Amino acid sequence: MEKPTLKLYKNIENNKKMDYNSRNRLKITKNVNTCFGREGCVEKMSKEINTIGVLTSGGDAPGMNAAIRAVVRTALQHGKKVKGIKKGYRGLLDEEIIDMNARSVADIIQKGGTVLYTARCDEFKTAEGQKLGAEICRKHGIDGLVVIGGDGSFMGAQKLAHLGINTIAIPGTIDLDIACTEYTIGFDTAVNTAMEAIDKVRDTSTSHERCSIIEVMGRRAGYIALWCGIANGAEDILLPERYDHDEQKIINRIIEMRKKGKTHHIIVNAEGIGHSASMARRIEAATGVETRATILGHMQRGGSPTCKDRMYASIMGAYAVDILCAGKSSRVVAYKNGEYVDYDIDEALAMKKDIDDYQYDVSVLLSN
Repeated sequence: MEKPTLKLYKNIENNKKMDYNSRNRLKITKNVNTCFGREGCVEKMSKEINTIGVLTSGGDAPGMNAAIRAVVRTALQHGKKVKGIKKGYRGLLDEEIIDMNARSVADIIQKGGTVLYTARCDEFKTAEGQKLGAEICRKHGIDGLVVIGGDGSFMGAQKLAHLGINTIAIPGTIDLDIACTEYTIGFDTAVNTAMEAIDKVRDTSTSHERCSIIEVMGRRAGYIALWCGIANGAEDILLPERYDHDEQKIINRIIEMRKKGKTHHIIVNAEGIGHSASMARRIEAATGVETRATILGHMQRGGSPTCKDRMYASIMGAYAVDILCAGKSSRVVAYKNGEYVDYDIDEALAMKKDIDDYQYDVSVLLSN
């Protein structure tokens, strides 16, 4: 059977994208300097990629295992060796590097977390740590590296790329806070986990006629809070990007809604606002309404990934290897306008993201 191929086609804002469909995959040629279309050529690497490394870094996210599986199996199909780097950049510096094959990633797609483990590494934030990381990659014959993580992980990938390591980054974070992409691995699972938990809290809050403050993850980004606030029918949604810290306004709203016959009140509070327990005490003292705080915490990171997270993570993992083998480096894989694309890593890190004004306005409208 003839192997399927994938076409490279037109640029969008000087970023080549790749057309994935049921019959097309990237056709890799040995001459990586071949032009693909009228608008540009794949940049030539210093040498052909023989060994691809893969690591997960920063906070874990459901779906990371699907991405790892796709990276490993796609690389093997390209005839490349694969090395797994355990515990992120910490494991790279400690040389916790293992050989991987197709069986290494069997039966992991349905599992939460990351089979390669993850850790934070302050040493890798230093120039010395970054240089050592690049030297270790070369020592182990790692010609290309796929990094799965959030913006902090991308910064590490950026530094390695500047030191000559061919690097591709994949967005893996439950916070949905990577500006160049509309999707990040783990968000769909995390927001559904939080939504289901809030539904359960609402049941007991209604039974006891309470006010409930449910704190969800999102230190600097309020996407989980916004989505859950709308999906769970919350009366108030507190986002790091929008909250004015006017607690009296919330208190007045609870009192007013009680007068109208509303017997419970749900507040979805993002982690970046925090202080849910003390806020609950103040609201109860001011309103006389029993108020409880529930912090969902790390349960949002765990659990079997949704179909969407498995699917999108798999495509992103395969895409990362395909463009790496085609000669691209220092790129971030993204999902934009219904298509899988890639951006220069410097450009991606320079982008800014904020809560959509219309979505926020709708959340306020629907809570009344």
